[in-house]
Amino acid sequence: MEGQDRQDRGAGALSTLPAPIETDALVIGAGPVGLFQAFQLGLLEIPCHIVDALPAAGGQCVQLYGDKPIYDIPGIPATSGHGLATALLEQLAPLKPSFHFEQQVASLERQPDQRLLLRTSRGTGFLVKTVFIAAGVGAFVPKRIALEDIQRFEGTALFYHPESLERFDGQAVVVNGGDDAALATALALVGRARQVTLVHRRDGFQADEGLVARMRAAVAEGSLRFAVGQPTAFDGQALQIATPDAQTLSLPLDALVACLGISPRLGPIADWGLDLVRKQIPVDTERFQTREPGVFAVGDINTYPGKKKLIVCGFHEATLAAWGATEIVFPGKAVPLQYTTTSTRLHQLLGVG
Repeated sequence: MEGQDRQDRGAGALSTLPAPIETDALVIGAGPVGLFQAFQLGLLEIPCHIVDALPAAGGQCVQLYGDKPIYDIPGIPATSGHGLATALLEQLAPLKPSFHFEQQVASLERQPDQRLLLRTSRGTGFLVKTVFIAAGVGAFVPKRIALEDIQRFEGTALFYHPESLERFDGQAVVVNGGDDAALATALALVGRARQVTLVHRRDGFQADEGLVARMRAAVAEGSLRFAVGQPTAFDGQALQIATPDAQTLSLPLDALVACLGISPRLGPIADWGLDLVRKQIPVDTERFQTREPGVFAVGDINTYPGKKKLIVCGFHEATLAAWGATEIVFPGKAVPLQYTTTSTRLHQLLGVG
């Protein structure tokens, strides 16, 4: 972050842009560590909002190994990425944080009163006392279709990894992709959409064998169409693809759903003046605070001597970071250490007892 000129620009932003949401904490990233960060903040009665670039919680844990077994979560002999995210969301639910999906934090500026103003790619603003960067190896964003000016159709005729399929009821839908997400989406649309066509660059898939078998069975029975080819043009009403035999095929549609995988991008975090070391943010090991007061970093995004990239280590970091924030959120107040086994106040917060 820069000096007074950025403060002046930030103050100007407050007057010209929609009023930001004022809260004590903003968590950037809704993966397991980000969710546990919000839980620890909630136990300390620090209200928070959570922002994530993906359409749902879970982060890379769900996106990269959602169904693969995880064996090193304390007290849980075996779970999966989906299972861990679901359990963390259930644990967090009584504390009622606010989620903001499908948007990436684009800017961070210090204000004259020392609070932090952040704005997202959708223009949502947050004016906060503390920020917790739990972005893993960066924001996971969908891989885009490489066609010129296609982004103008996003949200109307083009959708990437949609969380809900209800909006496609009765429509003609083309699904582009060849991994688990693409095949599962195409199969889930059968019987919901009026017509479903799966498009992939080749007649081979990087997907679970069971999904591939189901997809081929649906094609054989005529409930799902399949076309091999690469997208060459899209006008919002039809997708043109080049087939392996150099023909051009036009596929009329109401909606194009692209499931081409996701990729991590550090994005604007790299420009926040946090002195990155190999794309990681240095922190102290007392509060897991960065060089910027009130800005904390937990999980795979941070670095310090002895750092281990394990989920369980991220949980430890989130706990100490939440306690470090109490000095900023509650200045001059001694916050007592309470135990969930005995504290009636924590029982009230969690809706138990």
